[in-house]
Formats: sequence, C-alpha cells, structure tokens
Amino acid sequence: MTTNQQAGAQTISRNKLLGIAGIGWMFDALDVGILSFVIAALAKEWMLTPGEMGWIGSINSIGMAVGAFVFGIFADRIGRKSVFIWTLVIFSIASGLSAFTTTLVAFMILRFFVGMGLGGELPVASTLVSESVEAHERGRVVVLLESFWAGGWLLAALISYFVIPNYGWRIALILTAIPAVYAIYLRIHLPDSPQFTAKKDVARSIGQNIKDVWSKKYARRTLMLWIVWFTVVFSYYGMFLWLPSVMVIKGFSLITSFKYVLIMTLAQLPGYFTAAWLIERAGRKFVLATYLIGTAVSALVFGNAESIGILLVSGMFLSFFNLGAWGALYAYTPEQYPTVIRGTGAGMAASVGRLGGIFGPLLVGSLVAKGYELGFIFGIFCIAIIIGVSAILVLGTETKQTELE
Repeated sequence: MTTNQQAGAQTISRNKLLGIAGIGWMFDALDVGILSFVIAALAKEWMLTPGEMGWIGSINSIGMAVGAFVFGIFADRIGRKSVFIWTLVIFSIASGLSAFTTTLVAFMILRFFVGMGLGGELPVASTLVSESVEAHERGRVVVLLESFWAGGWLLAALISYFVIPNYGWRIALILTAIPAVYAIYLRIHLPDSPQFTAKKDVARSIGQNIKDVWSKKYARRTLMLWIVWFTVVFSYYGMFLWLPSVMVIKGFSLITSFKYVLIMTLAQLPGYFTAAWLIERAGRKFVLATYLIGTAVSALVFGNAESIGILLVSGMFLSFFNLGAWGALYAYTPEQYPTVIRGTGAGMAASVGRLGGIFGPLLVGSLVAKGYELGFIFGIFCIAIIIGVSAILVLGTETKQTELE
C-alpha cells in the first residue's frame, strides 16, 4: 500500500469513528437540551416552584457526577467501547421511561439514571476518539466530535418547538429512547481504542489508578482540570438548563421562548467550528481561555439585557463562546494523562465538574425564588468562569500536537 493509500485509509477510519461516536454525542445533547424545555413545560403543568425546577437539573448532574467517576474507572478496566455502549443504553432507556411518570419524585429518580449514562459516556467518548487519531489533528477532531452537541441541541430545540406545544412533553421524551437501538449498531461497527488495546493486559488496581491521578507528576494538571471543569459545568448548567425558563421570566410566552432559544442554539455550530480551526493553530490554552472569557462577557450582557435585540445577540454569543470552550476542554482533558489512567483521570475531572452542575441550577432556582435580578445571577456565573480562566493560565500546560503518553 502506497503512502497516499495509507493516508486515505486513515482518513476514512478517522471519519467513520468521528461519525459513529459523534451521533452518540448528538443523542446526549438531545436529551440534555430537551430537559431544559421539559422543565419549562413541567413548571406550568405540575405547578412547580423555582426550587423544584432547580432540583430537576441538579439531580441530573448528581447522576452525571456518579456516572463520570464510575464509568471513567471502568473504561480503564474493560475498554472504552464497552463503556460507551452501555452508558448509551442506560441513559436512553431511562429517558424514555421518564415520559410515563406522573410524579416529580419518579421523574427525578429516572433523571438520576439518565445522568449516570450521560456522565459516563461523554469523557469516555472523547478519550476513545483522542486515542484513535494522529497527534497533529487530535485536538481538531475531538472539537469536531463536540460539535455534534450543537446538532443535538438544535434537534432538541426543533422537537420542543414543534412537538411539545402540540403533542406534549411526554412524546418529546419518548423520542429520546431511540439511542438504545443505535447502541446495537455501535456494538458491531465501533472499534475500540488502539492504545487501550495495546495496554489492556497491564495489571493495575482501581485504587492505584486513582492514586496516580494525584501523583506528583500529574497533581498540577489534575488541580487545573478540576477547577476548570467545576466552573465551566457550574455556569453552563446554571445558564443553559434555565435558558427557556429565563425567557419566560423575562416576559415571553412558552412558545416564543422556545423560538428564541432555537435561534440562540444555531450559534453553537460556528462556535465549535472556529474552535476546531484555531485549536491546532493557536493551541489548547489560548482557545479555551479566550472562549471562556467570551462566555463570561456574554453572560453578563445577557443577564442584564432589557431589549429583545440585545437579548438575542448576547444569547447567540453566549452559545458561540461557551460551546466552543466545551470543545476545547474535551480535547484538552484526555491529553493530561497516560493511557493507563486516562479514562480515570478524565472521568474524575468530569465528575468534579458535575458537582458544579448540581449547584448551578439550584442556585438559580433559589435566587429567583428570593427575587434576585437575573443580572446579579448571571454575574455570579461570569465570576466563576473567570476563576476557571485563571486556573488555565496559571496551572495549565500546552499540549498542542504532542504525542499521548
């Protein structure tokens, strides 16, 4: 086989992996996105208080914290592919079943299991893709993987705009059970990580893996990741799970708020694509820090917006910068650790981040109930993001185009 033929075969293999894993990623985003619209619908149908609305988002994040920790560890034991498939099955079945609940308690129990599946899948999928592509394009490909999140959110916004008002939130949630069928396809067609396959016979205990994440060599990287993940997830779930509800609070009808959030969601795609273009040119630290600063400024403007024009434009910039930053974070995280502890390290960082996802929605619900202005609430998220940027600049190391350990 000639060099050109080998390069062509590698490109086809990379694109196949990106497409297969990306569709799973898109289904994740579909579920999280639909939840934000379902919360707004449930608030009207079940007469929920702001505190109860906050708990729905937070219980999802509690499940994600548990799932990221547990399944990240298992990914280093039984392989990336197996964990990716099982987490997909868990979240899709639990999400479909939640459509048939009649009480808030039952709905929240199932949302915990949905969160477990989601929390486990995301860091494992990014680790799988990161280990399967060449160093010179690894960051760009992982960011492109994350761009499928925008497709899922867009699909969630479309379903919510056209389905929920006409057919109800239950039908929308039933549609989220489709990924369980997709998992069968994955079992047949998805290759496992070549790096994990080469290292799978290395005997290591779970305790040893957890300990090594905080060893002298990796402690600085771990501290940086934990701070960044916590602040990013705290602000993201605090802002985006409440986005349709915030629009209602600002005086728009439920259907109108869905339409405006759909428009804002469209800005996620260019956010990902520009981050993917920049990440192999400017580096991980620059892209991640720059896009987070853009997120902080956009959040401050959005929270204080009084006209529909400023609201829409700042909301679009919020989507653009925040989701571009997410892509960079998922590319940056697996690069901090060697293969034998990569799943554990990435999973633990994501798990700590999900703790922020617990507090973010609860904080918004609590402060809204107490009558605080949205400008004040979004100002808190702005400060949190700046703390994350500081951690990147002070503690982070550049990993652009370096070979994985």
